[in-house]
Amino acid sequence: MSIEWEMGSRLLVSALLAGVIGYERQSHQKAAGLRTHILVCVGSCLIMILSIKLYESVQGMTNADPARLAAQVVSGIGFLGAGSIMKEGPNIKGLTTAASLWVVSGVGLAVGCGYYMGALMTTALVFLTLSILQRIEKHHHGKLLSLAVLTLDAPGQIGKITSLLGRYGVSIRDIRIDQNEARLIIHFILEAPEKLPYNDMTSELVEIPGVHSIQREY
Repeated sequence: MSIEWEMGSRLLVSALLAGVIGYERQSHQKAAGLRTHILVCVGSCLIMILSIKLYESVQGMTNADPARLAAQVVSGIGFLGAGSIMKEGPNIKGLTTAASLWVVSGVGLAVGCGYYMGALMTTALVFLTLSILQRIEKHHHGKLLSLAVLTLDAPGQIGKITSLLGRYGVSIRDIRIDQNEARLIIHFILEAPEKLPYNDMTSELVEIPGVHSIQREY
């Protein structure tokens, strides 16, 4: 096989493998979808091929390291991954997509080196991880919500509020307290069941003596 056909086949394989992962992300309306994953993988593959071919052309004439050019892909992909990470209230979205972009760059590098089996196995494992484990996570974990509770600064007040939250199956992920004269503003980040009776819970919270208001922060 000529060098040109070999390069072309590797680029094509990298595009196909990235398309599998990118399609899964696209189907969930993620920031980085099919096109982004293919571009990252094909670009990584091309850089790996160039790195190898450039080294072969100067082998014996210099102490050049063929891995240095490819190594920049691993660090450079971090900037692209950071662009897909967004914070919405207490939730941080895009971490999985950023990780998939990082893995796809590795798949491209592997294909560029000619390690087809490693690239194929990685693609299969990533696809299974994204498609199957997401369902498991949704089944076992509730949703996050953020509440701000305005209450009097009285002994045992926080305990009363947290006890009521516990009766509704709500777990406290984070808590921050701001003091305003004789009042407290308690900021909760909560993990709640999917079928949380939100209105009933907030109604009971307001009925606690000293609690003035409940506000959902996102």
